[in-house]
Amino acid sequence: MLSVEVDNRSGAEIEESAAVELACRVLRGEGVDAGELGLAFVAPEEMRDLKREHLGIDESTDVLSFPIDGRDDLPPCMPRALGDVIICPQVVGDQWRRPLTHGVLHLLGFDHGDEMEAREAAYT
Repeated sequence: MLSVEVDNRSGAEIEESAAVELACRVLRGEGVDAGELGLAFVAPEEMRDLKREHLGIDESTDVLSFPIDGRDDLPPCMPRALGDVIICPQVVGDQWRRPLTHGVLHLLGFDHGDEMEAREAAYT
């Protein structure tokens, strides 16, 4: 079973159910049927702080991913913690679907490039 915990700290109105549905569709499409995903929507200043703290770059961005288990082999009784996808609605606006897909694919080990772009296009 997939479990998605949504935290909206952005101050913007979010289509939470649509975001959860898309994240689950991407995960299932990539063969992940069970796991826990954190999905947070944050304001530009918090996104900037996160990017500076974790990547050393002092600017806001559209999406950040913090993978945990990804596709690693786990003991049968251990739940899969996929990680967290952080999105800044003020940066992405109404075009949040592709950044969300991008972030989820990063959790599964995909890097930037043609394969990532093709997979993004398939889900959005």
